[in-house]
Amino acid sequence: MRKRITNYIRSGHAGLYIVSPEEARVESELKTVAKSLKRPLWAWSATTGLVDTQDGSSKGGNDPLEAMTAIGALPDDTLVLLRDFHLFLQDGNPVLIRTIKDELVRAKSKGIVLVVLGCRQVLPPELEREFILLDFMLPNKEQLGTVLDNICDSAKQAKPTGDARDRILDAATGMTCLEAENAYALSVIESKKVDPDVVAREKAATVKKNGILEVVTVRETLDDIGGLDVLKGWLLKRRDAFSQRAREYGLPNPKGLLIVGIPGTGKSLTAKATASVFGRPLLKLDAGKLYGSLVGQSESNLRSVIQTAEAIAPCVLWLDEIEKGLAGSKSSGSTDGGTSSRVFGSFISWMQEKTAPVFVVATANDVTQLPPELLRKGRWDDLMFVDLPNDQEREAIWKIQIQRHGRDWSHYDTLALAKASAGFTGAEIEQAMIDAMYAAFAGGREPGMPDLLWAVGETVPLSKLMAEQIAGLKKWAVGRCRMATSSVEKTKGRKIAA
Repeated sequence: MRKRITNYIRSGHAGLYIVSPEEARVESELKTVAKSLKRPLWAWSATTGLVDTQDGSSKGGNDPLEAMTAIGALPDDTLVLLRDFHLFLQDGNPVLIRTIKDELVRAKSKGIVLVVLGCRQVLPPELEREFILLDFMLPNKEQLGTVLDNICDSAKQAKPTGDARDRILDAATGMTCLEAENAYALSVIESKKVDPDVVAREKAATVKKNGILEVVTVRETLDDIGGLDVLKGWLLKRRDAFSQRAREYGLPNPKGLLIVGIPGTGKSLTAKATASVFGRPLLKLDAGKLYGSLVGQSESNLRSVIQTAEAIAPCVLWLDEIEKGLAGSKSSGSTDGGTSSRVFGSFISWMQEKTAPVFVVATANDVTQLPPELLRKGRWDDLMFVDLPNDQEREAIWKIQIQRHGRDWSHYDTLALAKASAGFTGAEIEQAMIDAMYAAFAGGREPGMPDLLWAVGETVPLSKLMAEQIAGLKKWAVGRCRMATSSVEKTKGRKIAA
């Protein structure tokens, strides 16, 4: 980043816009750049006005319009950092916008560079072509390691080395330097050392603050999934896909997996288990919360998500029910000014071109709502269809559910339960187990076969409630998707409708 900033300054660009929440780190970087170029650096804020970062002298100008006038009086070849200046641009003040455009013309002739620093991009259309947009990347492991060493020195503790250090830095990736420093310090207070579990907990809380991304604690494994042997095998073949051995072998990083199918058949459970297979952190993206009310906020949110995911990488990025989050991507732009389409376009372009080891796993119930460009090869490594479970899968699901609820499955006729629950999804089998336990609890007994069969008989499965829609979904999947279970013709429950 330092080299890019330097090159833009040396090439005579008059306006740079840096997006970052790390004001102190960006300012430190700019001071280093200014020193290397032997240029003065002035910094402006609404509270201090225009101040020389070297000797502290001030030219006033707390008002942004006054600041532009004060900048015009600065000597040639000066760098000017404008803190939080984006807040004054979001209202679209025509006088301020015109003043900035005029000042950029004068600044270019004098070698002055205006650097706007904000936590998000807010540029009116009149200024979009006047500024070079730069996303200041989150700190890498080397920079986080420097922060760790400083905390250890302050706490008079030995600096972690080897695997212990790697675990701490892995836990901190995706945080700003200040967030990492706070997490390290809290860990020292709580555990008398820098504990990666504490750091990971604090990172999860930090990432969750924006409401768009969430670090999910994964407990699910492939053993929690009944059936889906093809899908399981597909994942197991890629369990070491992010390793250095895979790179040396010549394998590219896997892109992702789109899982479509009938609701309640284990798509979300599989997405969680994917992170367990890869042994990587799981980030859940709430696509609906990407969209903001302010101009440029949605695009800024997407850039923040991508930057965080790439900083934490290798990781798994999970989009649940992706068709709902991208519902507006087919709009003509008459309802939202084309924001949904732009965000969607940026996202699929990133999926196509990304080099960071971020594995995107998405689930969808209504595949007809997905734009065709999302489904094409190159976006995903594969497209899997999850059908209603067959006899063997239902029996496996019953065993898992009985065991999960504290009972021994060998005490039950799981084969009879599987046949009785023909057409049930995994979610419906789970709910039948819970209903049976409620009935047995009310009667003061352990749940037995009569309770389970009663619960099954009382349930109207989705395969009956939405028979036409499910038949249509199965028909669509033929020839378009890989089936998540082998031998789909084995039972009527898995037969694909013609």
